[in-house]
Amino acid sequence: MRNRALKRFIDNASFLSELVLKPSLPCYMSFLSNEASFSTDQQEAETLGFHREGPGVSYGLYGALAGKGVIVKDKAFRNLKASELHKKGASITESFSGLPMHIRGNVLGGASETTKAQFGKLLKQVTSHLSSISEVFVHDGAIGSLPKCDAKVRVISDSPAAVLSLSNFLWETPTRAVSHDSCPITVYAVTSISPTAGETIGLGAKDYRGFIAADVERSLLVLGGKGFSDANGIKEALAALAGPIISSRGGIPLSARLLASGDSVTILFAPEDVIQSISDKLVTKDSGVVLSSRGISPLFQMKNPGGPSFFKLPATVVLITSDSSGVIPSISKLSPGQAAYHFLAGFQDGKFVPAYCKGPSPFDPLELSQALFSELQNNQISSFLINVGGRDKSVAGKDLLKLVQSTLKEDIPPFEQPKGDLRTRYKIFLSGKYKELPSQFSF
Repeated sequence: MRNRALKRFIDNASFLSELVLKPSLPCYMSFLSNEASFSTDQQEAETLGFHREGPGVSYGLYGALAGKGVIVKDKAFRNLKASELHKKGASITESFSGLPMHIRGNVLGGASETTKAQFGKLLKQVTSHLSSISEVFVHDGAIGSLPKCDAKVRVISDSPAAVLSLSNFLWETPTRAVSHDSCPITVYAVTSISPTAGETIGLGAKDYRGFIAADVERSLLVLGGKGFSDANGIKEALAALAGPIISSRGGIPLSARLLASGDSVTILFAPEDVIQSISDKLVTKDSGVVLSSRGISPLFQMKNPGGPSFFKLPATVVLITSDSSGVIPSISKLSPGQAAYHFLAGFQDGKFVPAYCKGPSPFDPLELSQALFSELQNNQISSFLINVGGRDKSVAGKDLLKLVQSTLKEDIPPFEQPKGDLRTRYKIFLSGKYKELPSQFSF
């Protein structure tokens, strides 16, 4: 009986090992059923008295890793605490920024020319490397913390330092949640892989420090070399990967921040330089929130680990623009249709940034605008427009914070649609990108 259990375990692992290199969709329902079979095998193994008490030994985890192309050579450690990772050699490493990022798939504002074949070749090198080392480190987490509206993440790495770094901004998730999820994101963090691996996606070996490579279609992220230390780049890539998953579960991923004031929460859309003037007052400095009928949460773990992981529906939505012409008032109230229109345009100091999103995104800004409009209208959420680009001086810091907080208690006059060049500029820009806007949208 024991031999039959082992044979079935190995056969399943071999099948999944072949499958992982040829996936076609990120939400592979077969992964769920196959990993469930590993859970059954694990229970049978325990019944048969297989030794599982030793640290780093878990046949269920081994099978799940085999499904991702990694055949554990000796031991695999899952969800070690920070103190345990330090004992394994993890240390605070130098932070990097601006490392090469390659994102393939249907994304706007950041897609690279990396082909599916190139990414597949890179993935094979990565999984072969992880299968050749003695110790593999695994961490399970999530992007977004709303129940039933998050994206599960599994990190597989050759380095305790990489796992420690990534665990700092991923939300905690229940044990086995990743194994039971239908479309988890897999992150391979390989610090000791050969620099030539980067050449597979067009990265020169001479300039090699590290890289970030993502495949949106297959929900995969590869961090090579020091790639794990570029937190901003990783968050951009993870946000792009998590977006379709969160959307399929009823959430709207938005490039925004949260400001909490007592029991009330405000969603802030603003240019990066403006938001930094009040960053110490925000729930989190990271851009990215998930809005749904269940509430709202940051994409990534907050700076205050003792605070709530998610909030009720926002009391207000504030869009910050910058116009020095004097056409847009300092503060005004918007209808849901006006809020969706200004969100879609994302006017910032003479330039348009649709949906306030500068990073790679798998969504058309118009789709996000329509989703935001529905949430505002259905949940009767008040929205406001604040102009920080006055003729005399720009508004920032305490003055900006005061304006934002005034939307919670003061009677703000409605936005009156002005005539003139600015309105025409909006119309020309949006009509050049979209043949037709929803009838509810207006300046």
